[in-house]
Amino acid sequence: MGVVLLTGGARSGKSALAVRIASAWDGPVTFIATAEPRDEEMRAKIARHRAARPAGWTVVEAPDDLVGALSSAGTGDLVVVDCLTLWVSNLMERGAGSEEIATIAAAAAKTAVARGAPAVVVTNEVGDGIVPVEAPTRGYRDLMGIVNATFARDAERVVLIVAGRVVTLGDPEGVIADVIGR
Repeated sequence: MGVVLLTGGARSGKSALAVRIASAWDGPVTFIATAEPRDEEMRAKIARHRAARPAGWTVVEAPDDLVGALSSAGTGDLVVVDCLTLWVSNLMERGAGSEEIATIAAAAAKTAVARGAPAVVVTNEVGDGIVPVEAPTRGYRDLMGIVNATFARDAERVVLIVAGRVVTLGDPEGVIADVIGR
């Protein structure tokens, strides 16, 4: 299966689909969680996510070291990364710049592909809304576009989840070939 990137809006069903995919896997599963329980709302969300996962999965909390977490997962484990959006936020809060994050994201995507066993990566599509007024928010939105595109380039499949439904996204090269007739 390689890497599957699940993207979409908040509460669209991305994490639930990732859990369903991993639950159907016959081998071991490593779940890489990037969220940090900073407030009551996030603690409740983390608790809901934990309750939805089978008890036998290995859970690695990796709010910032995604490459290390991917590298340490068992070679035959299906890996779920949930989610890139919080991971990027964490790196930004720790002072990493956009170029550094883009470089780390490229390394993480390559690490996920090199594992051999499937990886399901969850992210939010944050660029579908209005253009934010504040420059830092626009910068975050733009950086998430870069990170998502980086993972999408290396993914075997990219799936957009809207209202719990999936749309498989095609390779842009195929669209170009279709348009110009090659």
